[in-house]
Formats: sequence, structure tokens, C-alpha cells
Amino acid sequence: MAKAKSVYICQNCGASSAKWIGKCPSCNEWNTYSEEVISKTKTAETSWREDSGARVHQKPVNIREVEKSSEERLITYDNELNRALGGGIVAGSLVLIGGEPGIGKSTLMLQLALAARKKKVLYVSGEESQQQIKMRAERIGIQTDQCFVLSETNTQNIFYQIKNIKPDLLIIDSIQTLHTERIESAAGSVSQVRECTGELMKFAKETQTPVFLIGHITKEGSIAGPKVLEHMVDTVLQFEGDRHLSYRILRTVKNRFGSTSELGIYEMQTNGLRQVSNPSEILISQKADDLTGIAIGATIEGNRPLLIEIQSLVSSATYGTPQRSSTGFDAKRLNMLLAVLEKRGGLRFGAQDVFLNVAGGIRIDEPALDLAVCASLVSAYHDIAISDKVAFAAEVGLGGEIRAVNRIESRIAEAEKLGFKEIYISKFNTKGLDLKGKKVNIKPFSKLKEVFEDLMG
Repeated sequence: MAKAKSVYICQNCGASSAKWIGKCPSCNEWNTYSEEVISKTKTAETSWREDSGARVHQKPVNIREVEKSSEERLITYDNELNRALGGGIVAGSLVLIGGEPGIGKSTLMLQLALAARKKKVLYVSGEESQQQIKMRAERIGIQTDQCFVLSETNTQNIFYQIKNIKPDLLIIDSIQTLHTERIESAAGSVSQVRECTGELMKFAKETQTPVFLIGHITKEGSIAGPKVLEHMVDTVLQFEGDRHLSYRILRTVKNRFGSTSELGIYEMQTNGLRQVSNPSEILISQKADDLTGIAIGATIEGNRPLLIEIQSLVSSATYGTPQRSSTGFDAKRLNMLLAVLEKRGGLRFGAQDVFLNVAGGIRIDEPALDLAVCASLVSAYHDIAISDKVAFAAEVGLGGEIRAVNRIESRIAEAEKLGFKEIYISKFNTKGLDLKGKKVNIKPFSKLKEVFEDLMG
């Protein structure tokens, strides 16, 4: 038996110290260090294999002589998940899914397990019993006989069952509940999360079996555990949305096999998550024509064009300092656009409360929404409604100029498909743009004042 070694580890960032520290020098958080006993015994060295056998020494190979292997992907029934993963599940990949409690992470993974009819799936849960999982599965609808459920937290026992079942896909719910006998510390600690993830990563790479890990998040919204957890996995997906609203967004944070700008959109229903194939229709609410402060912006998320509804409210500040509140849009960029409207547009927001909201609970950071935000603010300021058949797609500069945005053809095509009559763009986007046969009237402008003069008549 090896001598036990005790170290103090920050539960926020994973930094270690030989003694207890009140304030972590790495993340500057207070009272986050806890003692963990690390003891690796010889009997606990077994991982997913019974015996490691002879150690294989890898030899360096000239990069020109490396054989290129074909990237095999498992195409699931879930097109939104396929899009977020970059086209499907890559063999041997390690995918981490994070999100708030109750957002639908377990439901999404169970739906994936139940719909994989031709693949053998092992769903390991350390938080729920097999009876609880069966209740959710009946609500979703059991469509396969190849889904196996295991309630276990010990990784050695999990790997023993894996050898018997030999699954094509492994789902762990959740990584913070697992513990390995190689580390003598509590489940969910930094050491346990790091060691368990390392064992699962070794299993995935050596057997080419895809592994999905469900992860908890902290109160700040980041994935719980050490930051090295996100570095170890191949893909990190963030499940976002308001639990009180029905729509959920699966956003790609990291992806070694595809783009990090893709997202999938779902609607939570009583029988599980429904894929939303045309998100523009749900992000644009049905409204009366005389409502003010509403403008439609054309944005791009990954390869998908979206039309987003921007809502603004401008009212007199009667309680001292004017408020600036933004939901789903960068607050600093909102303050910048308000300054541009004051300086270049002649509007006075200094004594006005300004509230901005992106409808549908989605968060967008693309500058192409600048013109839609400005139009929404001007509509609320003058109390003049903008037609619901008008869309905007342009960036606004500090000089009040209308700047060009990329992929303008996709934005125009999306607006045309949804029945919009006009779209305001930058005149610098018209170069090389084919205007023939367009059902939507394209209006190019170079200055912010010109847009407002045209809108207000």
C-alpha cells in the first residue's frame, strides 16, 4: 500500500497547494480549498481493461507517411444534435454537455439512446434509479430494444458491465457523480472528476466508442469541476434557455471535429424535446401592426440564417439615474449604439430608461443586428411602429455609417422565404449582389440618418 498523500485543491479552478490557503492565487476566490487524500494503490490500477498487457511503445513517424483515416460519423435521428456536433457523432469522441438543472440534458440524452435503434447504447446514471429512468422513457416513447440502463457510480463496476454489453454508445449522467478507486476523495471533487474523465477518455480512444458526459454547472454558469475537464474532451455543448419558457438552445462551445458557431433549437413538450427545423418562425412573434419598438434583424448562427425579433422600450426616467437593461444582447454594445444615436442621430436618451429584449430567450452577439437594434430604439423613442414586413441586416459604425456584413445573400433569402417585403442593408453589400428575381425589395443605405428618414417617412 502506497503512503497516502494529502493535498489541498481549489474546488473552483483546480489549483493545488501543500497547505490550506484562504484565497486562491489562481482564481482569487475565497474559501475554496479543501483537503483531498490522493492514494494510488497497486490493486486499484485497473481501468476499463482487466490487464494492460505489454506496454506498446509508439515510434515517431514522418508526417508525410501518416495514413489518413476516414472520419466516420454516426448520423442520429436528431438533426439539431447532428448540426451542433458538426455533422454527426465521431467514433471515439468524448462529448461534454452542460446546462442548468432541469433544462433537459438528461431528456436529450435519453431521447438519443431510445432512438438509436440499430446501435447498442448503455445509459449510466449516478443520480437516478432504473425505475425513474423507465418512467421518463415511457413518457418519451421507447423505440428500441438495444438501450441498457445502469445505476452505478463506481467506474470499475461500470467498465466491468461495459465489457459484458460492448455498447456502441456510452452515456454518463453525470460525470460529477462518478468515483474511482484509484483516488481516495469524495465524488465530485476536482481529483475524482479529472481521474474519471481520464479513464473514460482512454476507453473512448482505444475502443473507438463515442462517450457522452453530462456535466453540472456552477452558479456563474460555467461547467463545474476543473477547467482541465473542458480541455480533455473533444466537444463541449452548452444547453441554454429559460426553464419557464419552452424553447431550448444547444450551443457548441468547443468542437475538434467541426465549427463552434453552430447551434440546435428545441421545444420542450410533455413527451420530450421537439426539434425546431425553422427557428425564424418561433423567434418572430405574431403581433398587431401598431406596436412600437419592434424590429426584425437578420443574423447568421453557424450556417443557419435566423430572423430575430428585437423589442425596445424607451420611457422617461423618473427615479434618478436612467436605467439601461438588455436581455439577450450585449449591454456594452447597447450603450455604444445609444451614444451613436445621440451623437449622429440627434436623439436624446440621457433622461430616458432604455430596455432591450431579444425575443425567444436566445442570445445573439453578431454585429449585423446593430441596425435592427437602432431601428427598434428609434421606433420606441418616437412611438412610431415599423411594418412587420421589414427586416434589417447591417452593422452600425461609430461614425453613424452603415457597414457591410457577410453572407448577405443567405439573409435576404431567409427574409424572402418568410414573406418579408423589404430589407435594409448597407450599400457596400450591393457590390456583386444579384438583385434580379428577388421578391423582397432591397434598400441599400450608407448613413444611419438616411435609414431613419426613410422609415419615418
